[in-house]
Amino acid sequence: MVSGDAAKEYVAGFAAGIAMVITGHPFDTVKVKLQAHNTKTQVKEYRNALHCTRRIISTEGVKGLYRGATSSFIGIALESSLFFGIYSQTKQLLQGESQISKPQLQVIIPSGAFVGAIISLILGPSELVKCRMQVQGKDSALSSYVRYNSPLDCALKTIKNEGIKGMFRGGVTTLLRESIGNAVFFTTYESSRYYIHSNLNHPQGQASKLLQDAGIGIITGGISGMAFWATVLPLDVAKTVIQTNPDAKSNRNPILTLYSIYRRFGLRGCYAGLGPTLARAFPANAAAIVTLELTAKMLGVKRD
Repeated sequence: MVSGDAAKEYVAGFAAGIAMVITGHPFDTVKVKLQAHNTKTQVKEYRNALHCTRRIISTEGVKGLYRGATSSFIGIALESSLFFGIYSQTKQLLQGESQISKPQLQVIIPSGAFVGAIISLILGPSELVKCRMQVQGKDSALSSYVRYNSPLDCALKTIKNEGIKGMFRGGVTTLLRESIGNAVFFTTYESSRYYIHSNLNHPQGQASKLLQDAGIGIITGGISGMAFWATVLPLDVAKTVIQTNPDAKSNRNPILTLYSIYRRFGLRGCYAGLGPTLARAFPANAAAIVTLELTAKMLGVKRD
């Protein structure tokens, strides 16, 4: 049974997911294109993130940056709701009756890894659709990609060509990325939030407190998102390559995929899309955490 406060955490998480997509999807589109197209052949299709962005806008307009956003809204909003809700409940379960306010790594790390593993089951199919929608486009020189008219069309064609299991291509890689990444995310978030709150004077007045909470959310959310992606970006590169490869019988082992990329492009290839990823990570996660914190406060959930 989900308690009242726990249910409110799920609602706040849903709102946070919507804020994340609106803020971060254009950066994600650029990242996916760099990862998919610049790791296929020795000749890079895009010189850098700015060149990729200009190509998208010149051929498709601003809406091209939001290609695949429909599946992202659905996937990330649900994922974010479960993400923060399950994490909160798991942390409470592991803490038991402990009243220690200082972050406990023995609680945070397994809670983050557990919620990451659960969330990967949802993210796998939704990100496969999103990535396949994003890599196509009028600017793409890779004619081997199947063309999709919508996220639903993409899902149906994937199931028709590869079966239901095709929707879960890259699932192991997604699980590894989410488990490791979210252990890092919540460790950074909880630690930085505790440190900032411990060293700040709390202002008088509702407006001042609201501004301070928003500022703390921007900082803690932003650096936590950057920590997540700096840690697991190579796994994300492998996931994108695995999920967008037109060959249904292609290798799906993330280690072998990364080794193949490393042999051809070096360490730089394993971090393809680093620029737009970090550029997206700070504002998208800052927006998510600020929305989470403020929505939770509006719903009467005590988070301090």
